[in-house]
Amino acid sequence: MLKMCCLATMCALLAVTVSAQLPPLSPAHLNPAIAKLSAGKPIYGVLTQDLSREHARTISRRDTDFIFIDMEHSPLNLEALANFVAAANDKAHTLKNGAQPRSAIIVRMPAYAAENAAWQVKQALDIGVMGFVFNTVETREQAEAAVKSMRYPPWKAFPNTHKGPEGIRGWSPGGAVWAWGIDIEEYRRRADVWPLNPDGDLMAIMIIETQTGVRNVDAIAQVPGVTALSAAAGGDLSSSYGVPANAPDVEGARQSILRACLKHNVACWISPTGKADQDRRLKEGWRMIRTADGLPFN
Repeated sequence: MLKMCCLATMCALLAVTVSAQLPPLSPAHLNPAIAKLSAGKPIYGVLTQDLSREHARTISRRDTDFIFIDMEHSPLNLEALANFVAAANDKAHTLKNGAQPRSAIIVRMPAYAAENAAWQVKQALDIGVMGFVFNTVETREQAEAAVKSMRYPPWKAFPNTHKGPEGIRGWSPGGAVWAWGIDIEEYRRRADVWPLNPDGDLMAIMIIETQTGVRNVDAIAQVPGVTALSAAAGGDLSSSYGVPANAPDVEGARQSILRACLKHNVACWISPTGKADQDRRLKEGWRMIRTADGLPFN
């Protein structure tokens, strides 16, 4: 037992030493949504199902913090996603501001969390998106599997990769490196979930949209590596409860999700219906806001 304690202490000291030797990243975050969240600011985003090159050019020049691509309820088209990510790279913005894009691209695909479709996550991250939105997360185990699918296996030189659920993502970052505009070793360091890894630039977002998910939301929020919980627009929540979206049961579910977020210090995502609702939600503590155009209601 004493030998095991000594070994654990030595490993901890080695991790601290290695961590202290790592130079600070500049900028601290390439993901602009994470940069704002880490500074305690709310973020605003827009949903799109239009993966055309023309739309990518237009929307990527909008001053929104994240672009949420929904491929759960539209065709799953990985080639179109890759073309969208490529077209969204605004060289004029890069020349002026460096590698940090104006908006983080995050994506949702058809599989439910219970299906554990890690291949979809791998495809999306290898294309170069900065976050993945997992549908219908109902248990702690599903959230853990989701986080694992986004992480590479632990890297000896990066102590923060040894914390939390151990990653299973396969190594082939060529497309992501090209999209992010950085070298492979910097991508290796940044390609992890925040805030579990303070250097991470990937967002693991869990949608809570069933009664089961709401009952287990506190356990889900405790999973290391979860960036945010989402109450989405409430359609699936209301379907799960069998009542309209404006019913008390649905609002009660939203408040349960919010309490778990605040208790465990993860961001909470909602889609307000207008300025009054937006202002109310911000006061309550929601930090991710989706609007029709990706900008705050005025």
